[in-house]
Amino acid sequence: MTQFERAMKQLGVRVIHANSPQAKGRVEKMNGTLQRRLVKEMRLNKINTIEEANKYLQEIFISKFNKQFAVVPKKENDLHRQLNTNEKNNLDKILSIQHERKINNDYTVRFENNYLQLTETQPTTVYKKETIIVEEHLNGEIKISTGNHYLNYFRLPTRPKKEIDIKLAALTVKPPTSWKPPADHPWRMQFFINKKQPILAVAGQ
Repeated sequence: MTQFERAMKQLGVRVIHANSPQAKGRVEKMNGTLQRRLVKEMRLNKINTIEEANKYLQEIFISKFNKQFAVVPKKENDLHRQLNTNEKNNLDKILSIQHERKINNDYTVRFENNYLQLTETQPTTVYKKETIIVEEHLNGEIKISTGNHYLNYFRLPTRPKKEIDIKLAALTVKPPTSWKPPADHPWRMQFFINKKQPILAVAGQ
């Protein structure tokens, strides 16, 4: 399942695939028009930059194109379904690019050659080897989620020297009083590693 298909499924939209050009004739005709007519018109208007092209599209080409090729619909009814409250509240999450990852023994998550260290306290119970979701949001923000909760983490500046099997069964809402991380563990050094790195602390829905 692609990211688009997954997002549509979460929004309750059924994706119908057109497996041949004949099944999507209007789209193919539009693509052909844009690939041929638009390129030639921009060349005739001596347009050489993206800025000039965008200005031409907005001010001239779109209205000219619609005037010649637009088709009036047979029915004016709007058949789009309104988003429910849950979908509206989680739209950024649904439309993010999502990757499955597993939590390492030292409660780190590796993502695109970066190491994300989960903090000692979390909004929900988190176990080693648990599968979580790393979300890349449209604004560039990276979030780690499990269920309806976003996990607290900070980015490590370098790869950990050695994966430590932490003697801690799980991360919970309250840190345990009987266990303390070693002096060189990132949990103790997180505020000295890189003050410019943001620490995500977002409560789940």
